[in-house]
Amino acid sequence: MEAHDFFLTLFLILIVARFLGELFARLGIPSVLGELFAGILLGSSILGIVEPNEILKILAEIGIILLLFEVGIETDYERLKSAGKKSIVVALLGVTIPFIFGFFTSYYIFELSFDISLFISGTLTATSIGITIRVLKDIHMEQTNIAHIVIGAAVIDDIIGIILLVFIYDFSISHEVSFNHTLSVTFMVLAFLTLAPVLAKALAYLIDKYHGNHLVPGYIPTIIISLILLFSYLSHLVGAPAILGSFAAGVALSRRFFLPFGAFLNTGGKLLDEVKSSMTPIIQIFTPIFFVMVGLSVDLSVIDWNSPSFFVMVITFIFIAFISKFVGAFFIYQKSIRNNTIIGISMIPRGEIGLIFAEMGRVNGILTNDVYAMLILVIIMTTVIPPFLLKKYFKVECV
Repeated sequence: MEAHDFFLTLFLILIVARFLGELFARLGIPSVLGELFAGILLGSSILGIVEPNEILKILAEIGIILLLFEVGIETDYERLKSAGKKSIVVALLGVTIPFIFGFFTSYYIFELSFDISLFISGTLTATSIGITIRVLKDIHMEQTNIAHIVIGAAVIDDIIGIILLVFIYDFSISHEVSFNHTLSVTFMVLAFLTLAPVLAKALAYLIDKYHGNHLVPGYIPTIIISLILLFSYLSHLVGAPAILGSFAAGVALSRRFFLPFGAFLNTGGKLLDEVKSSMTPIIQIFTPIFFVMVGLSVDLSVIDWNSPSFFVMVITFIFIAFISKFVGAFFIYQKSIRNNTIIGISMIPRGEIGLIFAEMGRVNGILTNDVYAMLILVIIMTTVIPPFLLKKYFKVECV
């Protein structure tokens, strides 16, 4: 793609995403859905004037890691820790129940192959932290206890998801169970999540120490983006999603993250305020690109709209996708059933994580066109409907 063609493509993405996001917000619809629809509109599903390419994928990846950095920096670490046990329960059940029901339905009811059934069940275990967090931020509820349970569960879900993907991919390609590879990835991911916030906090101390001594403008955004990119790279290096690295960096910079016996590493609130004011415009530019790319990745043209058996499969798996994630939230104690309901709804969106599973299965020739199209529809429904439900149920503030 020539540079001038890319400039036009990026112009269309930013303008259409902004216009539809604003339009949806004025209609009382979560703005993230406007950005998702911008991708569907511009992509092969409708107009076909924008195609996903490597440059757009990189910009979209920058968008999601910046969003997760923002989530991390605004996260109350103590409340995140206090929600830990509940988050673990929600995450484990949110992976186990969809996987079991997805595999059982695929293999025994629809009589699909073992490999296909594994990829379907793996896709159903995914949770899109990006979609859910964006909706919670749009309705100003990202600091509630419920949001912290959801954030913790979604992060754990991502960790389990990447380990599960490694396991399923290895088995599907070699038809052998590679426990050594899976265990090594698991160990590296857990080690990274333990050490990353400590290292990030130390670097934040150095940033704060030399803050004010620079002569060239742009010190804060340059250093912070460099820090985010470094930790995203390190996260990928150990086999974890890049977003976990940026989230860890954000948590470490938070006012409420303190290391044991490390008071000397505490950074001031003035630095944090400057980080937020400098980074917010950059984050607001890049994050819509990510959600547009999710929409661009959806190809409605692969769907056979005239096949009754296809729609039976679609409806079945949409039901499983919703219920299997939803019920996990009712295994933890909350002050009201309403709160459990909101947590359950928040765990439903599959979004980009589900697309990664489905795309890997398609590229490696494991998923047939019908199964791939079915998963695309399931991902669309689980991505589009929950934001509406969240907005409705969060009209009354929850704690």
